[in-house]
Amino acid sequence: MAQSDVKAAVMKSIESIQANPMLSTVLYKASTQWVEDVRCSATVRDFAPMIIDEPPELAGKNAGPSPVELILIALGTCQEIVYSAYASVMDIELTSVKVDVKGKLDLKGLFGLDKSVPAGYKSISFETHIESSADEESILALIETVEAHCPVMDILIRPMSISGVAKLNGNKVYSSPQSNPQASAAV
Repeated sequence: MAQSDVKAAVMKSIESIQANPMLSTVLYKASTQWVEDVRCSATVRDFAPMIIDEPPELAGKNAGPSPVELILIALGTCQEIVYSAYASVMDIELTSVKVDVKGKLDLKGLFGLDKSVPAGYKSISFETHIESSADEESILALIETVEAHCPVMDILIRPMSISGVAKLNGNKVYSSPQSNPQASAAV
């Protein structure tokens, strides 16, 4: 798909939402299932199931990316997609966009060895490599726009509520406590 096609698709979506604001809310869904050991399967839309696994040092068979690696993948690819979309709308020609993402995770949190250590990433960093014939000022405007509007970056840095329930043999036995009480007022 050429940048002009991306621009046409993005502009059509924007115009549709402007004409009917109710179209702006989209529900994304995924379904996951434990397979064996520490391997799981994930299904999104009509795509073939994706295998999620851990490396051997975390009891896996290295059959696929781990959940924490999927977070890094999500951030990098979301940024690349938003670069493509906004570059097309801003009439900035892109030759290439590549994002290298790293996350620091302390296993003491995962294994409950130190209550002061979070179970998830302590930090995430990324390096974006852009190839373009556009001038630096235009690229800087694009970078600022992408970082302000990348949904995955927003998800990672903005407090939000996450809720869930657990069912045993079809009966609800547990409701997750509000994971971020400060965010519930914002939702």
